[in-house]
Amino acid sequence: MHESYGEYADRQDHRYPDGGSVGFSADGRLVWAHIRGPLPSGRLSPDAADEWLVLDAEDGRVLARVDAEAAAAGSFHLAHPTDPHEMGLSIGEGQDGAPLRWGRWDGAGVDVDYVEGDLCLLSVSPSGERLMTVAHDQDSLAVRDSHGAVVEGLEWDAGAVVPRHPDAPSGDDDEMLVCWDWAGGFVDETTLIVSTGESDDEWGRSRHWLVDTTGTRGLVQVTYPSPVSCQPTALGNGAWWTLSESHDALQVWALHTPDM
Repeated sequence: MHESYGEYADRQDHRYPDGGSVGFSADGRLVWAHIRGPLPSGRLSPDAADEWLVLDAEDGRVLARVDAEAAAAGSFHLAHPTDPHEMGLSIGEGQDGAPLRWGRWDGAGVDVDYVEGDLCLLSVSPSGERLMTVAHDQDSLAVRDSHGAVVEGLEWDAGAVVPRHPDAPSGDDDEMLVCWDWAGGFVDETTLIVSTGESDDEWGRSRHWLVDTTGTRGLVQVTYPSPVSCQPTALGNGAWWTLSESHDALQVWALHTPDM
């Protein structure tokens, strides 16, 4: 532990200290802040490692506080796209876990769903009614309701649905197991863009996949007309983006084939 910033300001191993994050509500009137706690005043337990705050964006007043029930190495917020009173919080605790929280501000306090399991919240659907998560160990991809429960039939085990990379050698070596990336999201209300780049990179080009959550098409590998790099980022309006292979261009892709 250090008593002041000056003790470690020039040390590379402290360049990215543990901390939280902030996010605006959909209407910009609220700021949700995940911080290392506890705050010096208030009614929360002094044993709370992290706190989740709701603040007035106009004057900075703390409107509500809850115990995040986590000890973050980092976090990020994902706002409900239309309801300014709801917010998602994905917390990373390093190798220890990945708590997921969904909060609802009612004007007086915050009601929090402490979602069971270690899950990375990657995307909120355009309607705000569904969440996309990947498990901390990256074996499971799921679509959940806004309380964190898996929607029936919408959970996929990477080892069961993703074929081995075509350039990977044959065998049963655990190093060749496929896993989901912590990336992707809702292309639209019923379609996900996901990737398996972390487990693909050793054998060849990373693969991206479209997942149809209506159950009619399943998992389809994306075939790009030109090489891409990086993991995909969904835009929610029927499109997603990647970078070109040389990282000198931002590419936006849209669904346009009869099959998808």
